[in-house]
Amino acid sequence: MLQIRVRGSRIRIFTLAVIAACLTSSVAFAQDGISKSLAMPPPQYQIFDIGVVLVGDTASQGLGVSAGGTAVGRSIRTGAAQAFTWTQAGGIVGLPNIGGRAFCVSNGANNTGTVVGTCASTLFGTARLPIVWINGSVSQLPLPAGETLGEAYSVNASGVAVGSVNSGTPQRGAVFSGLTGSVITQTTAGGSFFTTAFGINSSGRVVGIGIDPANAARNVGMVYDIGSSSAIEVGALPTTNGAIAFGIGNAGHVVGSTMMNQGSGLPFIWTQAGGMIAIPLPTGTTQGSARGVNSSGWAVGTASSAFAIPFLYDGTNSYRIADLIPAGTGWDLSMNTSSSALSISDSGVIVGTGVINGQTHAYAMVPVANVTVSGRILSSTGKPIRNAIVSISGSVSAKSQTGNFGWFTFPGLQAGQTYTITVAAPRNTFAQPSRMVTPQADVTDFDFTALP
Repeated sequence: MLQIRVRGSRIRIFTLAVIAACLTSSVAFAQDGISKSLAMPPPQYQIFDIGVVLVGDTASQGLGVSAGGTAVGRSIRTGAAQAFTWTQAGGIVGLPNIGGRAFCVSNGANNTGTVVGTCASTLFGTARLPIVWINGSVSQLPLPAGETLGEAYSVNASGVAVGSVNSGTPQRGAVFSGLTGSVITQTTAGGSFFTTAFGINSSGRVVGIGIDPANAARNVGMVYDIGSSSAIEVGALPTTNGAIAFGIGNAGHVVGSTMMNQGSGLPFIWTQAGGMIAIPLPTGTTQGSARGVNSSGWAVGTASSAFAIPFLYDGTNSYRIADLIPAGTGWDLSMNTSSSALSISDSGVIVGTGVINGQTHAYAMVPVANVTVSGRILSSTGKPIRNAIVSISGSVSAKSQTGNFGWFTFPGLQAGQTYTITVAAPRNTFAQPSRMVTPQADVTDFDFTALP
């Protein structure tokens, strides 16, 4: 069962992806003056095994992805763990550990070569320090005066990172900027204060979890703009009294989990203008948490019943991640307790952890691009045929009626999928009235010519 529990002031999280930003839930099929709306099918993805840094590493975890698609996480081996980056073009690249800390993890990245995370002396975070890698070179982020421990979870386009610090005293949210580390001291109107900052976007808006001094059992989802004098809460959904804010996109969407005190949670998405909205749970699950969100408001997270169920939310519907990849890949993303979806890039790349061939590995899911198939219906003499009915079947089903120039168009199709296109025209016959097409890019000349 997936549960989020926060006690006292410290939280530890270890278990934890090309769709155009303008996708909507329906698509208009142009038909030479006739338009027919069709429900958009679920998005489809290719899945990539990020793998491990060294042969012999026992597992890997995918923990984050930059807005531009650089994935981060850690590769685990006996007695150590190594942070990594991954890109579709370059594959996995191990990042150096800092001296004296054998267990490192990269949690967040930006598009300019900066990666942040944590290095510790055990897998579970003993003697942890906040770390930054800049173009592969490793160094410790500066701790505020008097603090001896810390971790970093996210970094924005300007290189400002956020996380938490403590020195045996209550943990506090922190900002790391340049040569300075500082505690977030701003509170909400009710006095709630940050204990951990999990995310920061390009405008300097920070999100995380806090404590309410009037009710320490209640989780507080916190939002703070760097430079402002106070913080605000994201609130809670009905039947709950608090939240944890895990992620923020560059357009200001915040995602997380809302719960009663520190019980099981439900995923939400929040904006300052619209407040908190429930994200529908994927089928067969009863609880969950949204962990990452992009600039289009698409979110990912993990729900559960008996197993961990990673999901994608497209602003309207929630889908099981396992249903969005081709059959026969070998990935188990629905029948284990290790799977997760933790971050999504602005181009729709999803990063998380799953099981492949019995091994727990980080994955990156890359959207299958949408394409258009169009053409003309022509007579044997090359003249356009008006009022021909053209239908398409496959992962979508629709019909188009040609106009004066004989054109038909089917947009919003999935590249790499096979479709059958069939034509019927009054007083005309065709040698092949049905033909199959598997477009990898736009097809603009899928013409049918009638027999003499």
